[in-house]
Amino acid sequence: MYAHTPILVDKVLEYLDIKETDTLVDCTLGEGGHSYHFLQRLTKGKLIGIEQDEVILNRAKERLKKFGERFIPIHSNFSNIKEILTDLGFKRVNKIFFDLGVSMFHIKESKRGFSFLKNEDLDMRLDPSKNISAKDVVNNFDEKKLAKIIWAYGEERFSSRIAHFIVEERKIKPITTSLQLSDIIKRAIPKKFWPKRIHPATKTFQAIRIFVNDEIEILENALRDAVKLLEPEGRVCVISFHSLEDRIVKSVFGDLAKGCICPPDFPVCICGRKKEIKVLTRKPVLSDEKEVRENPSSRSAKLRCAEKLSDAQEQTNFSEKVIA
Repeated sequence: MYAHTPILVDKVLEYLDIKETDTLVDCTLGEGGHSYHFLQRLTKGKLIGIEQDEVILNRAKERLKKFGERFIPIHSNFSNIKEILTDLGFKRVNKIFFDLGVSMFHIKESKRGFSFLKNEDLDMRLDPSKNISAKDVVNNFDEKKLAKIIWAYGEERFSSRIAHFIVEERKIKPITTSLQLSDIIKRAIPKKFWPKRIHPATKTFQAIRIFVNDEIEILENALRDAVKLLEPEGRVCVISFHSLEDRIVKSVFGDLAKGCICPPDFPVCICGRKKEIKVLTRKPVLSDEKEVRENPSSRSAKLRCAEKLSDAQEQTNFSEKVIA
């Protein structure tokens, strides 16, 4: 019935360590796969599910309606997490979860051109109310900007060549479908350089999708907001699916786990910087062989988790700097 199979469920449940009275925010609700497992543990708590695609949000509502008022569905983007919680009357929450990237629903069923294997309208908007679609990008952006997007968000080595082929093709006729764009990319990349494990259009489709939906631009701020909204000893877990996302998660967690940055010879801390979190995953947690066999899309998933420090723990960093 549901297109998307939740990934790393057991590990997510282990690291989130959900208590029955917790308030948990699922920032990327999707069809509610992870949240179904969360709500089974939140017997006296609340789950706030944020989803920007109203079609998929309605699926989650149907899936999770058995949990009654413990489930609070919100049609929005996780970049608005502060405003969402304020409007609902929550100052702090106990657990926050992000499952980044695109849902299998969007690839298999949405008919919005996310798949390079299907002949669909070239849209790629996770929220159809957004102004710019993939069709607008490939038909209206200049060659230099196209190349920059494909390189920055897809890390595609043939970004300039692909952008040139796109511009030349649209001189002949508009690029309106996903299969049309996929064919252009395949022609642009010399066949001897096609990747062995993925389709040659994968990185370019990823790049355009990320740009259209502002996925990278909003992630860092949303993660920092999430940590601020956690109760002491609250936890945040993030599943990412490509290197750009994972680097941002790792960087933000690393920065927030860093305390005093004064020179070592300073007798007392004067920078005022406090550690905000403890990183629980020294390295990202990956899917095991069994999960990858059963759900191949899990092979690129990386899970990172952190715990919010209490005020007492934060202050430890300063006391260590004082010389008796």
